[in-house]
Amino acid sequence: MPNVIVLDNGGGLIKAGISGERDPAAVVPNCTGRPLASKKWLIADQLLAPDADLTSATVRRPIDRGHIINADLQSSIWSHIFSNLLKISPSQSSLLLTEPLFTLPSIQRSIDEIIFEEFNFRALFVADSPSLVHLYEASRRPYGLVSKAQCSLVVDSGFSFTHASPVFQNFTLNYGVKRLDLGGKALSNYLKELVSYRSLNVMDESFLMDDVKEKLCFVSLDAARDLKIARKPGRDNLFKCTYVLPDGVTHMRGFVKDHEEAERYMSLYDSTEHQLPETQNSVDQEDITDDIDSRKKIDVSRIDLSKNEFGLTNERFLVPEMIFRPADLGMNQAGLAECIVRAVNSCHPHLHPVLYESIILTGGSTLFSGFAERLENELRPLVPDKYRVKITAQEDPILGVWRGGSLLASSPDFETMCVSKAEYEELGSVRCRRRFLH
Repeated sequence: MPNVIVLDNGGGLIKAGISGERDPAAVVPNCTGRPLASKKWLIADQLLAPDADLTSATVRRPIDRGHIINADLQSSIWSHIFSNLLKISPSQSSLLLTEPLFTLPSIQRSIDEIIFEEFNFRALFVADSPSLVHLYEASRRPYGLVSKAQCSLVVDSGFSFTHASPVFQNFTLNYGVKRLDLGGKALSNYLKELVSYRSLNVMDESFLMDDVKEKLCFVSLDAARDLKIARKPGRDNLFKCTYVLPDGVTHMRGFVKDHEEAERYMSLYDSTEHQLPETQNSVDQEDITDDIDSRKKIDVSRIDLSKNEFGLTNERFLVPEMIFRPADLGMNQAGLAECIVRAVNSCHPHLHPVLYESIILTGGSTLFSGFAERLENELRPLVPDKYRVKITAQEDPILGVWRGGSLLASSPDFETMCVSKAEYEELGSVRCRRRFLH
């Protein structure tokens, strides 16, 4: 039996490996980058090299807002992964590829051309992320509700967007999927803006600010309270921390200056020592806007742009706050909790209690500390009292989709589910795609 390559083609990271394995062989950025002082473009895993200086690097991504916009660039990244990282021959292999929900037919055709005509794969199966996450979670807990009811609600918050997707009997119910046009990229861009207004210009520092976001941002369980704490001076401001910039000589990557200082805010959630008097549960639009505006008016002449570090305070929780309150970012969209309720209400009433009790979180943007707790706090008042709300975070939200794909691709029936190269050549892309039912 030929190798089956499992490729979870995310907007931020590509996860690639051989079916049947627990973890992918490669987890690399789905982009290329050119350092400021170089003419050479670094690709995928080369961007992760410890000696790569990515300060002010130019970034090119094949995917924008979840869709492939540069097929040639995507093809070159895939070629690098197949040849140099997986060391496989596509013509001797089959491929399981993940594809975003509601991908345009024109994009599907160009992907099929790359896979069958450029790489000459033997066969192809295209899957969507929610169904693979459901399959993996059901296999992990064979006696759990997800497995017994064959039903779940997958919340996938990744690099490009966030989807709330009902899944029934391993099929994503497309009519119930609700989308929030907000993911890790938008959050990083928002963090760039806040830091650039307050400290120093980091608008060109994509890789650096991704690192800052992942290491220092968290989801607030009480944003109104935390905004008041963030306005306190000195040590009373539990959110104040410092991030050290790379200097290009002794260290090529930025890092958190003092981890103990960065984690002081956690005392708010495991003790009552720093609790403020009871405040409103939700933060007003004016509170956030006023706070941001007041910081924007900082005296620019006092900023030392030669310093090799900058401080963060309320940016740490204002950035992930946008997933729950997109209106504060100027987006005319509902927050994640309301998005989930709308997805459930789109399904048959008999499924409602099971969907609310089997919410699965996946995707890199769910890794923020406090994400699941905040979502449950927001969701509970919107859900009828007779229903139980249970939110499960995947053990590794970044690899969950790939592991589901690995499981599916190693099943004995997988080859019969695929479209072969001969079928593609005979029938064309459109007719072959009908087999995938989405």
